[in-house]
Amino acid sequence: MPVETSKSLMQAAQIPEPNKGFTFGSVERKSPTGNQVSIKLQACGICHSDSFSLHGHFPGTVYPSIPGHEIVGIVEEAGPNVQRLKKGDRVGIGWHGGHCGVCDSCRSGDFVACEKLLVPGLQIPGGYAEYATFSESVCATVPDKISSAEAAPLMCAGVTTFNALRHAGAQAGDLVAILGVGGLGHLGVQFANKMGFHTVAIARGQDKKKLSLELGAHEYIDSEGQDVAAELKKLGGARVVLATVTSTKAMSPTVEGLGVGGKLLIVGAGIEPLNVTPIQLLGGRKSIAGWPSGTAKDSEDCMNFCAITGIRPMLERFKFKDVEKAYELMMSGKARFRAVIEY
Repeated sequence: MPVETSKSLMQAAQIPEPNKGFTFGSVERKSPTGNQVSIKLQACGICHSDSFSLHGHFPGTVYPSIPGHEIVGIVEEAGPNVQRLKKGDRVGIGWHGGHCGVCDSCRSGDFVACEKLLVPGLQIPGGYAEYATFSESVCATVPDKISSAEAAPLMCAGVTTFNALRHAGAQAGDLVAILGVGGLGHLGVQFANKMGFHTVAIARGQDKKKLSLELGAHEYIDSEGQDVAAELKKLGGARVVLATVTSTKAMSPTVEGLGVGGKLLIVGAGIEPLNVTPIQLLGGRKSIAGWPSGTAKDSEDCMNFCAITGIRPMLERFKFKDVEKAYELMMSGKARFRAVIEY
């Protein structure tokens, strides 16, 4: 990789255009203005959604793109209108990298649903770089008990599963199943247990049973060797099935395992249609919904919950120069369970 020769430049891994892979080199480093802060990165998680910019799957992606939306670093410089943050603060940024402030969702305070949402790595530069610049409104303060590498996955994988579960409508003691014990699911199992739910982990094969039980699952269902819906019915039916996988073929059968008023809550970004009939939903008042990440305050809630409960992501760490290797490991499904690049 080239050596940085100017304070106005930084090293970054860019995607010049869809399906062209990564390029490494010096790019312009943006100075903060208004209420923005410049962050010197310490860690950035590798998320499956980073593939959106690499392959051009997300409308409105701006190229060249610097991927990465699980960002943690130190505030190095603050714009003249910054009020909350100061130099030296450790902050994180997730999927919510900015909002318009004028659409109906923003006027209602629902910034993640902004019609012109700015996502790091898609519409604005993300975390596969030495520095990044964001409005202080999208920066979450990282608690001292959480390391930067641990905090990075919590900015997307963590806050998405945490936020989805706490808004799912389940109460302590209700049966909540986590479909998939991977990058999101291994966190989902921990959250569900600490929130007081009767936690069921669902994954393929027996190799993840021991780990799932260690993470806090009370029951384990092998989706290869068992009928998932039948097993959930035996347990009384799920109040919530949190689908952390991207396979809609794995999601669809779980609808039959929902109890009365049960919900299939999707956080895995699959692109294939679900195979569900209206009659499956009608009799038991079942529903299917999605949940899209959260705001900086949601991320702070998530990290503080992790700090007091001991929940942590399982990581594989990589140097910045090995970002392609980290990305390929994540896409292969072999990462255990979140790949993180450190600077």
